[in-house]
Amino acid sequence: MKKLLTIALMAVALTVHAQEKSTKWYDNVKFSGYGMVQYQASDKYSNQTVTAADGTKTTEAVKNHDNGYNLRLVRMALEGRAHQDFYWKVQMQINGNTYDPDKSSTDIRLVDLFGEWQKYEYFKVKAGQFKRPFTFENPMHPITQGFMSYSQNVSKLAGFSDRSGGNASNGRDIGVQIQGDFLKNGEGRNLLHYQVGAFNGEGINQKDKDNRKDIIGGLWVMPVKGMRIGAFGWTGSRYGVGEKNRYALSGEYVKDDWTFRTEYIHNQGWNAAHTADKADGIYALCIAPIQKNKLHVKARYDLYREAKEWGQSKTMYEVGADYLFTKNLQINVEYARVNDRTIVDADKHNYNLVDVELDFRF
Repeated sequence: MKKLLTIALMAVALTVHAQEKSTKWYDNVKFSGYGMVQYQASDKYSNQTVTAADGTKTTEAVKNHDNGYNLRLVRMALEGRAHQDFYWKVQMQINGNTYDPDKSSTDIRLVDLFGEWQKYEYFKVKAGQFKRPFTFENPMHPITQGFMSYSQNVSKLAGFSDRSGGNASNGRDIGVQIQGDFLKNGEGRNLLHYQVGAFNGEGINQKDKDNRKDIIGGLWVMPVKGMRIGAFGWTGSRYGVGEKNRYALSGEYVKDDWTFRTEYIHNQGWNAAHTADKADGIYALCIAPIQKNKLHVKARYDLYREAKEWGQSKTMYEVGADYLFTKNLQINVEYARVNDRTIVDADKHNYNLVDVELDFRF
């Protein structure tokens, strides 16, 4: 916590210093951040290995009813321009206690550190540590993403808690990327976007261990205002696990405070335990305004199959609501009915999950 306080004080000091300077470089420096405080409860069962008196080991479904408070995320960022054509950003993250007593340590880490040359709208170059250009949902802000967590397929197949193992990387990696928007219509709105990059493939704050690069890219069309239809590809490897090849098909429509989004992701390549070579998942969601920019109701269907088999599927049926006190403060409530077929006892596949979050920005 002392480290976090030191970082915050340095950021505030730099911001104040920037306000006192007339130099353009300092005038463009911005300090910002956000926090997400969470309460979650569930009545789920989990698989546990039980050893009998004779030494025989079996897997049984054991009650694992949890409830507790959690500091889901706290982040602080500095961003600005070193030149009118060059944007930069640095972002730190802290995760607090978790309702899992075995994972109660505090973790402070660097999540973003990059610069981007932005002179041309149709050709921008980004270098450093940043979000992988894979799926629509991955680069979204955790608050505006809309639900208690990113969808399962994005979490497992876009570099959050990735099935190929490694450190949790929040969908990020170290590399170089080019991207741009082009083909304007009569209204001056671009109809096409592309992005492609080369990355280490090891996640955040890690050097490349196998000297092979992950190539990730995407292309989407925007035929009408608020609509995106896209496709993404990812080929690469991870040290000790082997090759991975992934693709995603995505669609989104956002208009008048309504949001519709769906994405399917397919993976070929071993998981960290070398038990499954293929995986896939799909989600579909709707966020509807009851009072525009103030009160919303929402629903999401979220399916992930670790081995691309129904016997290894986990499906979440979610409903919820959020209320914005101001644009910088909101509360979210969600209920999920979960069907987890990876639990060994068939009569214990279904359980309930409740999530309440208070989110704020500064």
